[in-house]
Amino acid sequence: MGTRQQDDFYEAVNEDWIAQAVIPNDKSRTGGFIDLADEIEELMLATTDKWLAGEDVPDDKVLSNFIKYHHLASDWETRNELGTQPVKPLIARYQNYDSFAEFANDITSLEKAGLPNALPLGIAPDFKDAQTYVLWADAMSTILPDTTYYEPGHPQGADLLKTWRSSQEALLAKFDFNTDEIKDLLDKAIAFDARVAKVVLSQEESAEYVKLYKPYKWADFTALAPELPLNEVVTAMIGEEPDMVVVPEERFWHAADQFFSEEAWPLLKATLIISIVNAYTGYLSDDVRVLGGAYGRALSGTPEAKSQKKSAYYLAEGPFNQALGLWYAHKMFSSEAKADVEDKVTKMINVYKERLQNTTWLQPATRDQAVVKLNAIKPHIGYPEKLPDYYEDKIVDEGASLLEAAQKFGCQGVAREWAKWHQTVDRDEWHMPAHMVNAYYDPQQNQIVFPAAILQAPFYSLDQSDSANYGGIGAVIAHEISHAFDTNGASFDEHGSLNNWWTDEDYAAFKERTQKVIEQFDGLDSYGAKVNGKLTVSENVADLGGLAAALAAAQREESFSAKEFFKNWATIWRMKARPELMKFFAAVDVHAPNKARTNVIVSNFSEFYETFDVQPGDNMYREPADRTMIW
Repeated sequence: MGTRQQDDFYEAVNEDWIAQAVIPNDKSRTGGFIDLADEIEELMLATTDKWLAGEDVPDDKVLSNFIKYHHLASDWETRNELGTQPVKPLIARYQNYDSFAEFANDITSLEKAGLPNALPLGIAPDFKDAQTYVLWADAMSTILPDTTYYEPGHPQGADLLKTWRSSQEALLAKFDFNTDEIKDLLDKAIAFDARVAKVVLSQEESAEYVKLYKPYKWADFTALAPELPLNEVVTAMIGEEPDMVVVPEERFWHAADQFFSEEAWPLLKATLIISIVNAYTGYLSDDVRVLGGAYGRALSGTPEAKSQKKSAYYLAEGPFNQALGLWYAHKMFSSEAKADVEDKVTKMINVYKERLQNTTWLQPATRDQAVVKLNAIKPHIGYPEKLPDYYEDKIVDEGASLLEAAQKFGCQGVAREWAKWHQTVDRDEWHMPAHMVNAYYDPQQNQIVFPAAILQAPFYSLDQSDSANYGGIGAVIAHEISHAFDTNGASFDEHGSLNNWWTDEDYAAFKERTQKVIEQFDGLDSYGAKVNGKLTVSENVADLGGLAAALAAAQREESFSAKEFFKNWATIWRMKARPELMKFFAAVDVHAPNKARTNVIVSNFSEFYETFDVQPGDNMYREPADRTMIW
């Protein structure tokens, strides 16, 4: 007898699929989103194979440069013949620094070349004025996925660090380091990493956007790292001295002498050498490419590296992904489907508006402001109208090697990012290509983006019932709208700027409801790891609001079927994954496991209980007092 829907809705809907689904050896999971991504991967590999062979080549300047780059990436004969030689001059550059001061004087040059330089500065929109780019100071990253892995007694921390070390030993040997040199480098890099881990933000801390906004006057910030020539480097990159910098990683910068000093130099130097070795493994010989990905595969439990063909395609795709996305969208996404989805977005926004206006736990002033924000949300459907202008500059020079072409693109990207300082944010630029199976809400642009790739079955199809489409893409659309009012989005106004538009009483009521969501998820099991309710709260709030609004919209259709609605919600989240990946996700992912996203969310809806006859004593039953609804 199969699983009862009243005991485990996710399992009951998906158990036949789960029994038959096989995770490919070069993947860490399969299901819903991933199945579509795999189909797109097959299409893109088959298409670009033809282009490489000179067949059906598009008449497009940007794609012709992609094809040139793809040829370089696919030339395994040359790559294997060269081995690690292309990177050795870069490694020597780092080995030749004799002091921190000598290295520090070269940071600007390294930054312009897109090379590792330990300086975690970048340009991003200001939280207080979302239309303007400002300087942000982040922190260096850790070897392990999160600071929690460094706590004594963590079930995976010590073993993963050993795995990282052994993978690096094998890799460094390919670059002709001897055993003593490798031991010395790794001892020092691990010691440096331990310093970083003590002061950087955890994933849970990073997930609370509002607390990240800590602006510093430039002079106050540079005083934190007196041995680092911050003024010279940043002035060289933006052409003038900045007025301020946002410092989300305060603990890191207040401990700057542990990282940027002559005392720390031996440890930092080893870290930089290992960084440059790892930076380009994907561009070198096949054996080095495979070794370079070993630690990542260990984290996700993936048994095999990607094939040469796939790795060459993805390497080449990187700098050209928006161009390939436009090609895909124009080929695969009909104008009829685009118009239908645009209509659904309009409907979802209108339904959301009605629900906001009828929210009894908000005072009129807050409700009105929420509607103002909702009215200002800008949807982007399918694909952008045009490529960003800078794609015209992505030219593969005649006679360039793979590494030379990659470094040119890297330099262009670095220059482009720094040039944004104090410029106006381009609200039309997409941050996902159209052939990516995903969607997002940008709190600082107050916009929702749905690439063409997700606008297909099981999420959406003109051949599916309206109820199934609302349980799929309708809920995904409303999920992204809900991010405007989740535990992060709620702090940003209709212009995307950090601005408290709540009364104190209303925000307290909101926190009370979101705390219930935290409690519903916190501590749930995921392959032996525990779900972190606080880390995942913003996504869970968006799921709850998204499904509620989608249900309200679906109920207006004459053909409404609650069964089809809820079943498609469970279907889109079906996933089979490797245990290592799910343990990794439990620590770092702001999304809850898919099974919990399905079961916990539906257990808050009275319509679910009525439709599937869920009674006290059933595993899916949640006491009415423990159910919650926010939007």
